[in-house]
Amino acid sequence: MFRVLSSLDRAFVGLDTALRTLAGSRPYGSGRPSPADAEGASAAGSPVLSPEEARHAAALMRVNHAGEVSAQALYQGQAAAAENPELYNLLQSAAREEADHLRWTEERIEALGGRASLLNPVWFGGAFLLGYLAGRMGGPVSLGFLSETERQVEAHLETHLKKLPAGDAASRRVLQQMIADETEHGLNARRHGAQELPALVRGAMQSSGRLLTTTAYYI
Repeated sequence: MFRVLSSLDRAFVGLDTALRTLAGSRPYGSGRPSPADAEGASAAGSPVLSPEEARHAAALMRVNHAGEVSAQALYQGQAAAAENPELYNLLQSAAREEADHLRWTEERIEALGGRASLLNPVWFGGAFLLGYLAGRMGGPVSLGFLSETERQVEAHLETHLKKLPAGDAASRRVLQQMIADETEHGLNARRHGAQELPALVRGAMQSSGRLLTTTAYYI
């Protein structure tokens, strides 16, 4: 049994998520503890990182945090346009796990002495619009957008695993769990009938992703 929400209900859900994401109170997640807090591990990782390494790791996690801000917006944009209650609930379920990622990356940024991207409102607004447009194209396309997004995010996180300082085991555990979650989200989308997106669309998504990752490292 899936709960059917009115358009007004969905608008309030999207607004609440936007405010929580951008105001720092964070959307409701699944409540999972951060992988950075594994028993016997240093949450900050700072004792083994030089100041330069800590700055680099914080910048990498700032990029990942900006990506999670965008993920919240994408899912809420798609959910706002979803006419199928099952699809709506699938998107919201994935968004809750992505909210865990938002919290985890924010905590790592704080532990490493960094800050979130100053352009987070821009990332959120643009991603919400993209998600809404994808959702308006119907369930298979929306699911295809979700699947392709997760595939590209996986590839991005894999590169960040290689770029992290060797001593930042806490951030490494966070990224590894994020990769596992993104993989499952993509598989779930394909199980529910995701449609393969045209190469031109996939390329445009990659270009927008590169803009975020390049800019958020510094700003």
